[in-house]
Amino acid sequence: MLRVLTLSSLFPDSTRPTFGIFVEKQTLGLAAHPEVELRVVAPIGVPPAPMLRFSAVHQALAAQPRQEVWKGLQVYRPLFTTAPLGGGRWNTLSMWWALLPLLDEIRRDFPFDIIDTEFFFPDGPAAMRLARRYDVPFSIKARGADISFWSGKPGCRRQITAAGQAADGLLAVSGALRDEMIALGMPADRIKVHHTGVDQAAFRPSDRAAAKAAFGLSGPVILTVGHLIPRKGQALVIDAMTSLPDATLLIVGDGPDRAALERQIAARGLQDRARMLGPKMHADLPALFAAADVMVLPSASEGLANVWVESLACGTPIVITDVGGAREVVDRPAAGRIVERNVEAIAVGIAEVLMNPPKREETAEPAKRFTWKRNSEALYAHLKGLVDAKIKPLPFK
Repeated sequence: MLRVLTLSSLFPDSTRPTFGIFVEKQTLGLAAHPEVELRVVAPIGVPPAPMLRFSAVHQALAAQPRQEVWKGLQVYRPLFTTAPLGGGRWNTLSMWWALLPLLDEIRRDFPFDIIDTEFFFPDGPAAMRLARRYDVPFSIKARGADISFWSGKPGCRRQITAAGQAADGLLAVSGALRDEMIALGMPADRIKVHHTGVDQAAFRPSDRAAAKAAFGLSGPVILTVGHLIPRKGQALVIDAMTSLPDATLLIVGDGPDRAALERQIAARGLQDRARMLGPKMHADLPALFAAADVMVLPSASEGLANVWVESLACGTPIVITDVGGAREVVDRPAAGRIVERNVEAIAVGIAEVLMNPPKREETAEPAKRFTWKRNSEALYAHLKGLVDAKIKPLPFK
């Protein structure tokens, strides 16, 4: 049996059921492999105790059980302190220090063969130190912002590069992200592209008119799905709506930009055509994709966004910016448009798709290669190969 310790600060809990849902699905797939035993360590970062009492969100996170069975997975949720100053550079040491006693305890009855790290920062540098302590190989998967955002922070880039150079194996969600990792100085021969998966049974083409009727919608419907932060570009989509007078905009997600986006909608006089739907459970997304004529996400950076592929799998074309693996999914006109990150270009891209809507089956075609089965098989082969390479047979005498 391959004993895997999955380490990820990007993992759902009861207060954030959709947070890191793709990490959860990948981990569930790997755990289902008949030759795998797996445990999950999902560290939760919280501010120092004197500041914790001012944040209800962090209080709820701190109250999560330190250990539980989550959808059949044995999950540990140790707390580590995030420094309010320093731009995140000290989070690696804080996480490592918090994990030491826990992993010492876990290892007594679960001598894991490898540390499978599912987010690059601060998880990757912490995993590097832990792998040395337990003399096991470790792998790190890059997902997008953990490279493009954190490598731009003073004091973080050096840690990211060092962890990447020390890792026994590396994964990237897209070819473009792999190129970014190489540019940072990580070894190209150790980086594999590992695409996300999509539940093809849940995310599939269905009747658009019926889906619109279920939501009380008519006319062109534009959907945007993502955390409400400047990097995702929802404000640009709202402004683009002023050039699309017959369309309705559905905004799915929550985050620090919510109040500002609500004010922007009011200021543009779009209250009747732009709906803030808040966060949605993953199981609710197929119906929303089915109702939309186009899904728009003008991100400043991405690895390969899951919602891109999920939208395509539902037969809904996408309008996205040229970031990360965009060209790996929008590889034909039926998949949508890649546009510049400005209001005019976004509006033009949306209008082009609305004027020439592709057949849903043609739009769904690029998503067919993104399956969880393929994802799990590739991850198992990757991790097993690293463990086998670490355990070299003694020379025959």
